[in-house]
Amino acid sequence: MTQKLDPVHEQQMAHDTPLFASLPGDLAVSFEFFPPKSQKMEDQLWDAVQQLKPLDPSFVSVTYGAGGSTRERTHNTVSRIISEAHLPAAAHLTCVDATKAEIREVAEQYWEAGVRHIVALRGDAGEPGAAFQPHPDGYHNAAELVAGLKEIADFEISVAAYPETHPDADCPQSDLDNLRRKLDAGATRAITQFFFSADKFFRFQDQLAANGIDTPIVPGILPVTNVAQARKFAGACGAQIPDWMDGLFEGLDARPASRQLVAATIAAELCRRLYAGGVRDFHFYTLNRAELAYAICHMLGMRPKEGVR
Repeated sequence: MTQKLDPVHEQQMAHDTPLFASLPGDLAVSFEFFPPKSQKMEDQLWDAVQQLKPLDPSFVSVTYGAGGSTRERTHNTVSRIISEAHLPAAAHLTCVDATKAEIREVAEQYWEAGVRHIVALRGDAGEPGAAFQPHPDGYHNAAELVAGLKEIADFEISVAAYPETHPDADCPQSDLDNLRRKLDAGATRAITQFFFSADKFFRFQDQLAANGIDTPIVPGILPVTNVAQARKFAGACGAQIPDWMDGLFEGLDARPASRQLVAATIAAELCRRLYAGGVRDFHFYTLNRAELAYAICHMLGMRPKEGVR
């Protein structure tokens, strides 16, 4: 059993010693991928899975979109991760453009394929800024989806949390109330959308505690190499991109290797601050690239596990 460090001592170390010196790697990590759209993208995804597997992740997840072809790619990817990589795989499911019967069919197929973990999300409308419209015969929100999945099988279920408040929420409190409904419906944990300030996550933890929510909340980490793309993602989930990030990537459009170094540094520093505040569980949005997530985990003290290949 890994010895836990004293938080006060850990905070002092973070200020007095090299930021990443002598970290014990006492982390649980998970990685998110998206389903490939071509053979080249499938090869890239599979390479990423193989590179990250030696870190012995708690699970890896595969995103999901509306439409038959996307659902099929998600199912095939999850099935392959389970059968060939022998990793615990979580499949995403959303309420978008699906009846309850269709979701039941998909969930039952996942269970038969060995999937025991679902990331349950309401999902967003296809057009940016458009209001979500539930299917007349479908689930209206993620809380209903969680309850429906628990009736189908005894899935472990993760849901989304928003440290900076979901854009559709009337106010931060209503967003917290929605999170509580998802957890009360049977979710095991919540994974946050990405953010770039450790203080925002810690304030979010304080808000959760004040509302009596003690379910595990895992920070979602997005290593950014493309600020414009990150801004597009951020608009859909209420995250703020700090102004200083533009300056750090300025002039690096034609220097992909340098962009990766900057991205890894920014994300690793965020994780180090979270670690100093007691966080030991991280979820990485990999965008199907392994190098950044692997480098960050390495700086946090993780090393390949013996016997995991």
